[in-house]
Amino acid sequence: MVEDSGLNGGIVASTPLYLGVDIGGTKVAAGLVNAAGEIVYKTRVPMVSNKDAETGFAAVKQAIETVLAQNKGEIGGIGITSPGPLDPRTGVVINPPNLKCWVNFPLADHVRRLFGYKTLVDNDANAAGLAEAVWGHGVGYDNVFYATIGTGVGTGIINNKKIYWGRTGAAAEGGHNTIDYNGPVCGCGKRGCVEVLTSGTAIGARAREAVKADPKRGTKMLELAGGNMDAVMSEHVAAAYREGDALAREILKQNAFYLTVWFGNVIDMLEPDVIVVGGGVGELTAEFFPYIRENLPKWAVNTRCGEIPLVAARYGSDSGVAGAAALCMQ
Repeated sequence: MVEDSGLNGGIVASTPLYLGVDIGGTKVAAGLVNAAGEIVYKTRVPMVSNKDAETGFAAVKQAIETVLAQNKGEIGGIGITSPGPLDPRTGVVINPPNLKCWVNFPLADHVRRLFGYKTLVDNDANAAGLAEAVWGHGVGYDNVFYATIGTGVGTGIINNKKIYWGRTGAAAEGGHNTIDYNGPVCGCGKRGCVEVLTSGTAIGARAREAVKADPKRGTKMLELAGGNMDAVMSEHVAAAYREGDALAREILKQNAFYLTVWFGNVIDMLEPDVIVVGGGVGELTAEFFPYIRENLPKWAVNTRCGEIPLVAARYGSDSGVAGAAALCMQ
């Protein structure tokens, strides 16, 4: 099944449009993005990630063909985001845990040969950070640090509208910076990573512990989870917080504290011009920006850390498509 969102009769643009493809474990989203960073058309198809490489690629091909069928103007290139590890310089997807169909798969070459357009591949956080730098809330800043906080934590470092890849393309894994070496074990194998402490998954785990420790204080979250303590998730924490629940606020404030420690390290290491925060948890975190700003001087040596803006991202659920398209702007 294909889901479409756009204009009937095709899209005509006076300037080139960029085709962005966002590949996940269960879906491929694709769309057309104009030179102002506006998504003028998008579609979504299921991704088959547990079969052979060509079956997985067929979903990407279908998504691109659907988008191209709607376009009546010039295409300035195709950008693709894929789970890593991958090599952004060659466009090869190496061996993503949630895309088992692809091992050392030359994704960029496949797309380029089939459709004839310049094709670039990168991970979703790098690309989303680039979209914020060229079109979003990082515009006007030379050095952008981008963090997306959701089920996991991803980051991108953008210098003068170019992604910083490092020596092998594996740089900017900021979600796996350790901020508590005695902390819980992260999925990456390290202890106390930012991801294992601040992601939506971490918030849900912290909430379940709190509700089990004091069911009376956790009444609201327990109610939202249908009375099942083991079913309490980050979305229940968010909903309870919006209803004024004190325990939910404490849990989210603890999350903001961990982020404050992390951002202090980021500033002391990189001193970016701006920090842009996206993702589902990131949107909720924006409400705690005043707390983070107030406490940041305690966790940064940089005496001018308070001058660095902390802003919410422009792109929400469309960050993958916008980010993929932004790769064509490099």
